[in-house]
Amino acid sequence: MTVAITYSRAHLGMVAPEVTIEAHLSGGLPAFSIVGLAEAAVREAKDRVRSAILNSQFDFPNARITVNMAPADLPKQGGQFDLAIALGILAASEQIDGKALDGYEWLGELSLGGYLRRGPGALPAALACQRAGRVLVCNPENAQEASLVENQVVFAADHLLQVTRMLRDPSAALPRPDRLLAAAPSHYPDLVDVKGQHAARRALEIAAAGRHNLLYFGPPGTGKTLLASRLPGILPPLTDAEALEVAAVQSVAGQAMQWRKRPYRAPHHSASAAALIGGGSVPRPGEVTLAHRGVLFLDELAEFPRAVLDVLREPMESHSVNIARAARHCQFPANFQLVAAMNPTPGGYAANDPRSARYSREQIQKYIARLSGPFLDRIDLHIEVPTLAKEVLLAHQHPESSATVRARVGQAWDRQMARQGCANGELAGQELDRFCALGQAEQQLLEKAIDRLGLSARAYHRLLRVARTVADLNGQPSIDRQALIEALNCRQLEKLTGAGG
Repeated sequence: MTVAITYSRAHLGMVAPEVTIEAHLSGGLPAFSIVGLAEAAVREAKDRVRSAILNSQFDFPNARITVNMAPADLPKQGGQFDLAIALGILAASEQIDGKALDGYEWLGELSLGGYLRRGPGALPAALACQRAGRVLVCNPENAQEASLVENQVVFAADHLLQVTRMLRDPSAALPRPDRLLAAAPSHYPDLVDVKGQHAARRALEIAAAGRHNLLYFGPPGTGKTLLASRLPGILPPLTDAEALEVAAVQSVAGQAMQWRKRPYRAPHHSASAAALIGGGSVPRPGEVTLAHRGVLFLDELAEFPRAVLDVLREPMESHSVNIARAARHCQFPANFQLVAAMNPTPGGYAANDPRSARYSREQIQKYIARLSGPFLDRIDLHIEVPTLAKEVLLAHQHPESSATVRARVGQAWDRQMARQGCANGELAGQELDRFCALGQAEQQLLEKAIDRLGLSARAYHRLLRVARTVADLNGQPSIDRQALIEALNCRQLEKLTGAGG
């Protein structure tokens, strides 16, 4: 045989397009060329594949070798094509049976000794391989990731020799990976560590129950970061589909997989827009994607450049990120909950605190103005976290644990799923009119609040969503006056400038 065909998978955002690898041997001076828009790491496969074949006790063909990677207009990057290229060359030189390659896809970078190395993107490749109806063969670690895909046959191989032995002798089957990863428990920080701060704890519960964005503001050391880190622990467990989405993101990013654990990302305030949103000449997921189905925490919010924060506005609404580059276009998921924390003044203390007297009202307003109005409009809850009284700090309290709060949140989620099939924070358009209808007295109260607070249409809709969540937590079938008042009390931005609340 002078031509052999094998199959592998490329990386393009969260998808894994099929790559057909054709290996051709011809006469002439010995040479080895790879064509098909292969980038540097792929072209370097020539040396890795040659050494792996020789160190596996095979003959490297003394011929002109051409490897074509189709489609030709799809950029190929990374070392995951090494195994498929090596098998194609062995089949083209008739050292293995080319027909035995049918029905398989190969994913793995080869070491010079012929060992298979782990690479990113195994889970999206397994999903695509399942749709194609083929068996996937890859490194054992990648195979464990890929085994999370239901009904997908995955084989694990440590070395090129294992693969060729299986192709030569069907009785020498490769091992199937176990799914112990799926049973790994998830551990989160517990709310029992948070003393006092009843309003802030209640806001965290509301945010969890309705998937609302949340902003904490207050002096340093009041527990804003402590509270934010407890949010993943009171959210309901990930569904199978959500857990697979999170695992796919971690696979593409090359991160260690934490199965069924909600992500919690806390980038530093010096992070660039590309770090948050994703990007690069070869698009990579940013923090908003790494926080998919979890929590994105932005500490020292006012220290982030305004332009960086404003790039979050679109994914906060659309729950996805589109990155366009000259050679490719990628879409990444970004369905995250934003929790932010900031100080109320440049000095850190409240505007009416004597320690803030050295700052003029204009200086404080300029500090707050680093956050654009449209960005703040997309945050449902604005909660002050005041300094704890020493009596509260020193008291031997027994606050509610995350498990207790999570049970209430779970009940509220069940009500939302039964009523509308989604979280309250995701209601839009006619769904808002249908599921957040107000009585006459509540409507009049809300109209007064709109006039007094100068709420935009977006802020008005977010207020309705929060009120609906409060009603669900209280077990009420409709939004009553109590739920509406509590939702209004969760918008405390006026306190940032000391204008009262």
